[in-house]
Amino acid sequence: MDKINIAVLGLGTEGKHAVKSLLDYGNHVYGSDLNNDINLSELGHEDLDIDLGMHNIAKINSADAVVLSPGLWHTNIAKSIIKENKLLSDVITAHRSIFTIAVTGTNGKTTTCYMLNDILEKSGLNVLLGGNAGGGFDGYTKLILEASENKYDVMIVEVCDMTLDYASYIFNIDMVIVTNIGYDHMGYHVSLENYRKSVCKFLKGKKQAILNGNDSLLIKCVNCAHKTFLFDLNHRKLKLFGEFNQENASGAFKAAELLGISPKFINKVLSNFNSVKGRTISINFINSKIIIGKTDNHDAAAAVFNEAKMDVIIIGTPRKSENHRYSILKEVKVAKPDLVVLFPGLEDTTDIAKEILKTEGYNGEICILDEVSQVVELALKCTKKYKTIFIGGNGQKKIMSIQNTLNEISKSINNY
Repeated sequence: MDKINIAVLGLGTEGKHAVKSLLDYGNHVYGSDLNNDINLSELGHEDLDIDLGMHNIAKINSADAVVLSPGLWHTNIAKSIIKENKLLSDVITAHRSIFTIAVTGTNGKTTTCYMLNDILEKSGLNVLLGGNAGGGFDGYTKLILEASENKYDVMIVEVCDMTLDYASYIFNIDMVIVTNIGYDHMGYHVSLENYRKSVCKFLKGKKQAILNGNDSLLIKCVNCAHKTFLFDLNHRKLKLFGEFNQENASGAFKAAELLGISPKFINKVLSNFNSVKGRTISINFINSKIIIGKTDNHDAAAAVFNEAKMDVIIIGTPRKSENHRYSILKEVKVAKPDLVVLFPGLEDTTDIAKEILKTEGYNGEICILDEVSQVVELALKCTKKYKTIFIGGNGQKKIMSIQNTLNEISKSINNY
């Protein structure tokens, strides 16, 4: 691919990942955002030109292609760029010719993507995996660029539920897996019914849809795609923790089966699949276990709490503005742990979380930690007294760091 001048409009999570990918592939980049308060220190590069607080129309017009943040998708500036065929996905189009599987839903997207990727790669296919930067991948732009550089048989794209219209335009999607519809990003969707309608719209025109047959909202979407297949909760041999991972495996199984891979081979691959970094795992200590992983919404927390009686629940708190994420605390109250520990996850909103717990009627002990570094020490102390400790909530990077540390400590103890 020839190196070109590209404008990136919107420098949120997806936009920053787009800038980084474009620079990594040797392109010249102009980036802009109406927000003045954006940390771009990690993007320092001689081929990067930045404007904050404004979009320079002259620079945008002079670019060979434009990348739009998904948040700008329904704006007038987006409509203009699409009309002029200057969107990066319309300028560089190799990705459109690859058989593309989109995986979306509230929870389980990343694990399902990696499971399916493992099956397809081990079957001999060359697979390009990526997508939603908020989910831990390198963003949608990275897929467009990589597909133009190398040959792939299949592309698996994790699609955030807030970017369904965006992804539907950017990629030619042949197959869609929807893991579930749950209570997350309600500031965007407003209601679960609106979310369901967005999923149905996303499925329109798609050749094959694979839906979780245990999700009542998804059952209402069976007529949205050209062909729809439902997957059930089939228990199979897995290394992973939790019933929810059995559902993820069932979704990946159905997709692979439709692609002609034998059930016996699929199950063999799934039986050896290891947990995705940062997702929920169970770490064994001498007389107890710590269950830890990404559970940043109501449904994810409920799914984990249904697996075992949690004696201690340690929760990373959300941003002050993310009111819907505080619903995790309702599930904490229902779980009735002896001790709840709050630590700053995405923001230090521990005082708000404590008041919500009290309002919900939680009567157990509440402890507040000021620093993430204190979580490991407290969790280890709890293993001396309690059987099951849970660590999760918001603040994925922090939780992953805690998970890595506890994993290493557990290995050293068990190998002693």
